[in-house]
Amino acid sequence: MSFVISPAMRARFDKEVAKYPAEQKVSAVMACLAIVQHEKGHVSPEAEAAVGQYLGMPVIAVHEVTTFYNMYNQQPVGRYKLNVCTNLPCALRSGDTALEHLCAKLGVEPYGTTADGTFTVQPSECLGACADAPVMLVNDRQMLSFMDHARLDELVETLKAAKD
Repeated sequence: MSFVISPAMRARFDKEVAKYPAEQKVSAVMACLAIVQHEKGHVSPEAEAAVGQYLGMPVIAVHEVTTFYNMYNQQPVGRYKLNVCTNLPCALRSGDTALEHLCAKLGVEPYGTTADGTFTVQPSECLGACADAPVMLVNDRQMLSFMDHARLDELVETLKAAKD
């Protein structure tokens, strides 16, 4: 499967690259990956190769960025991506059990997506809100704190209702 950078995507890439000196255009890699994900829903290996070629950087360097940051989806995800922090501070305050509860409620394993494509559940590295543990991030945008089982259940029901 090949990935083609559309003219509209190329224009957005060009705008991001223009923010940096010409010899530092690789600095736009995160922005370019975000554009790909916004348009395609995830960053495929073919998209990584296209971004690498566009920026003049090795594909492995693009892949390292994609795999280092949680915000880049390397495969299609559900409408709602739920990242539950399982780093030590959250784990000490039930982050692991929050992840287990959410997976059991939705009938998926970690990194799994529900059969209807609504939810993807993932463990996450530190989200920077240790005092509010356990914490989670919805669709890489909305941080939620103190996510005990009751709040997780309420969130799932609210998102299900929003989907309908």
